[in-house]
Amino acid sequence: MQYTRLGRTGLKVSRIGLGCMSYGTAAAGMHQWTLDEDAAAAFFRQAVELGVTFWDTANVYQGGTSEEFVGRAITRFSRREDIVLATKVSGKMHDGPGGSGLSRKAILEQLDASLRRLGTDYIDVYYIHRFDPQTPVEETMATLHTLVQAGKVRYLGASSMWAWQFAKLQHVAALHGWTPFAAMQDQYNILKREEERDMIPMCLDQGVGLTPYSPLAKGRAARPWGAQTARSSSDAVAQAFDRDVDQPVVDAIQRVAEARGVPMAQVALAWVLSRPAVSCPIVGATRTHHLQDAVGALGLDLTDTEIAELEAPYTPQDNYWW
Repeated sequence: MQYTRLGRTGLKVSRIGLGCMSYGTAAAGMHQWTLDEDAAAAFFRQAVELGVTFWDTANVYQGGTSEEFVGRAITRFSRREDIVLATKVSGKMHDGPGGSGLSRKAILEQLDASLRRLGTDYIDVYYIHRFDPQTPVEETMATLHTLVQAGKVRYLGASSMWAWQFAKLQHVAALHGWTPFAAMQDQYNILKREEERDMIPMCLDQGVGLTPYSPLAKGRAARPWGAQTARSSSDAVAQAFDRDVDQPVVDAIQRVAEARGVPMAQVALAWVLSRPAVSCPIVGATRTHHLQDAVGALGLDLTDTEIAELEAPYTPQDNYWW
């Protein structure tokens, strides 16, 4: 495993992160393909064995059961001190006034609930899951700052929003001397490169580390065009990646992978790892080879010619944040 700093912070993170949306009680959330706790245990153990120390979850993943699995797995397979733990706030947990969004009430209520489920007294990286247009940015950033001061949160992150919205949040933090965001978790992969227009240049300028989700495009960049999995055939979000404009990119990944004699996933992930500002792509694992391939990508240095071949077929699209 390789390790790096999260953006310009001193926080050391593994270059591969374990995405924990794949783990949780299927009946409790929006995904029916997630692994139960017994099945998920093997992947938490494998992550520890491979040195994958950045674990990423969210309060809304399978109704909070993902956080519960993660908390128990840390105790079972590692030590709290050895895991960089990330979770998120904003999505709907219940109908009450503190059940969603980024108001002071919601953030304080949902952080305490996450801490209980995770069985810990602090979060290493606490993300706002989306921008909340109904809450003043001053209220959100002031509340997050108090959490850092209280020691309940170590670093702040944001996820998937317009660059102007992120800039607004960062500006108000700087204006008042509050804690700024150190991480941006946006969707970024070889099929979805829309963040290169504004968000990534802004993160480079401000020293914000990227922790991209879906670095393999919901698996579409990891297998030949047309191949299906249990997730891709049942997950409406994954099915949104079935766009004809992406086939030439997938075909290019396949050509480079075959020429190299490596899995397509390694080529697609090596491309993400080579991009500026990327600290730690978040990889979901539901099969043994998923994390093995991800770690293997760390040793794959793509040539300029290969990168040009992979990037040439890309067709610009609208931002897609799911």
